[in-house]
Amino acid sequence: MTRVRSGRGTGGSAQAPHLAYDDVADASAALVIEAYSSSFGLASRLLGARVRPHVRNVYALVRVADEVVDAPRPGQPVGDRADALDALERETLAAMDSGASTNLVVHAFARTARTCGIDAGLVRPFFASMRTDLELEQHDERSLRTYVYGSAEVVGLMCLNAFLIDDPDRARRYDALAPGAQRLGAAFQKVNFLRDLGEDADQLGRRYLPGIDPDALDGTAVRGWLDDVDADLRAGAAVVPALPRSSRLAVCVAHDLFSELSRRLRETPVADLRRRRVRVPGPAKARLAAAALARDGRPRDATLVRAS
Repeated sequence: MTRVRSGRGTGGSAQAPHLAYDDVADASAALVIEAYSSSFGLASRLLGARVRPHVRNVYALVRVADEVVDAPRPGQPVGDRADALDALERETLAAMDSGASTNLVVHAFARTARTCGIDAGLVRPFFASMRTDLELEQHDERSLRTYVYGSAEVVGLMCLNAFLIDDPDRARRYDALAPGAQRLGAAFQKVNFLRDLGEDADQLGRRYLPGIDPDALDGTAVRGWLDDVDADLRAGAAVVPALPRSSRLAVCVAHDLFSELSRRLRETPVADLRRRRVRVPGPAKARLAAAALARDGRPRDATLVRAS
């Protein structure tokens, strides 16, 4: 039987098969991001061409792992999801060693990890936090710190590796910027804990926020949590101007979007937090992006926004 091969390249030139596969893997990761996150899709389009596919590849793997945990097939038991997550972690670590995978999203991430210097020390904590979602229903302060580090801070560090891909002083700059990248990743996660309060409690049976009871929301506790978010946003904002131009505007827009979400969460009646997910409408996102461009990628101050 004759095997039908798809044509590669244009104008009579043929692209090497492995390069075509790499391109398809990157395109698959971009499709995952566009399908699941309009906010991230907006920010990622502002990244430089060299950095953009690597950041998309990171977030695509994160999204797939999250879906394994939070979007089971009908009737799928927790044990099967845990097995699938373990398999995804093993495949990811193996691909980081070999440089290839038959899973397109894993393949894309592995190439990014090898190119940008993302090692297993960042990948394993991420999967550990994803595994926690299958094992723990209510967090205390200690378990939440560990969870946020693995689910959000290491993702910020992975992206920082991508941002600095062409920096000649990469190691020193990474050490200087890493604390801010962690704080920014933590802020994004903490905002989403409040935005997803009802879904997490009612559909997933999880309670992430110590001291905040979804069944008896207390305004003082919620404001305290948002004070913590704004502190993280300020710490993250301090390092954004030092990022390379290829990533500074995109990170600024992401910062300002979550700063705006924090403001809107403060203005939302506490009783409504469980019933609806606070969002920033599309036109408001566009205005945030335009303002960030006008400030040359310098984030707006969360405290000033709150006071205005």
